[in-house]
Amino acid sequence: MNDKKTIQSSVSNLQSPAAAGCTTCPAHNAGNLLKLGVDMTDWDYVVALAGNPNTGKSTVFNALTGLRQHTGNWPGKTVTRAEGGFSYGDNRFKIVDLPGTYSLLSTSLDEEVARDFILFGQPDVTIIVVDATRLERNLNLALQVLEITDRAVICLNLIDEARRHGITVDERRLARDLGVPVVPTAARQGEGLDALLQAVSEVATGQTVCKPHRVKSESTAIQTAVETLVAQIQEAFPGVPNARWVALRLLDGDERLADAIRSGELGDLRRQEPEAKQDLVIHLEPV
Repeated sequence: MNDKKTIQSSVSNLQSPAAAGCTTCPAHNAGNLLKLGVDMTDWDYVVALAGNPNTGKSTVFNALTGLRQHTGNWPGKTVTRAEGGFSYGDNRFKIVDLPGTYSLLSTSLDEEVARDFILFGQPDVTIIVVDATRLERNLNLALQVLEITDRAVICLNLIDEARRHGITVDERRLARDLGVPVVPTAARQGEGLDALLQAVSEVATGQTVCKPHRVKSESTAIQTAVETLVAQIQEAFPGVPNARWVALRLLDGDERLADAIRSGELGDLRRQEPEAKQDLVIHLEPV
C-alpha cells in the first residue's frame, strides 16, 4: 500500500511548467502528435501504453492517471483513445493508452493505430505491459515495439498472479536480454508502480539510455534488400522515423504503410518539395 501513497504524492503539481535542459529534451514529434489528435501544450513528455489484451494494461493506466483522464476517438477512426496525465519530479507526463493488440503488423485498425502512434508520434517512452504468467505470449508484441523505438520500459504486470502459480521471472536477466528496463508490478495492488514511474522518468529524460534487442537473423539477401530500401526511403522522405523498420514492413507487403509513406498523411514526414508526393517507386535487383 506504500506504493499507492507514493504515487498519489507524485501525481501532483500538474500546473507548474517544467524547464527541460538540452540533456532532457523530449524526443516526441509534437507536430505528428497533434495530427494524431494529441495536444502536448502544457505537457513535457508523452508516454505510450502498449500491450496485449488482458494484461492489466487498463489497470496500469488507471493507477497512473487516477481521475486525470479522458476518452475520445482517434482522428478519422472509430477506435477509442484514452489519455491522461501524471507528474513525477518536476515533469508532467501525458500518457496515451493504445488499443490492446497482439502485434503491430497492421492487419487490423487497432494495430494500425498503435503502430502509427509509436512510429510517427515518437513517444518519449513506450510502456509495454506484459503478463508475467504468460510472458512467452507477450514477447512477440514487445519485440515488435522494440524494433520501432529505443525508448521503452517493460511493465511486468500481474507478478502477484505469477507468484501464486509458482512462476518466477528473472527481471534483471530479462532487462539485460531486451536492453530496456523491466519493472515487476501488480497494478491492482499498487505494487511496483512507483518504480515504474521512476523508470519512465529516467528513460524520458535521458538518464537511462536503452539498447533494445533487435532481431538480426535476416539472410544476406534480406539484409541487402533492407539496405537498398533504407537508402531509397531516406532519400525520398528524409524525416521518416526508423527507416529500417519501415523497409522491413514494406518487404513484408504492408500496403497501408506504403500508402502512408507515399502520401505523408500519417505524419509530417518533412517532404522536400511538392513533387515528393509522387509514388515511392522501389527498384530491387535480384541478389
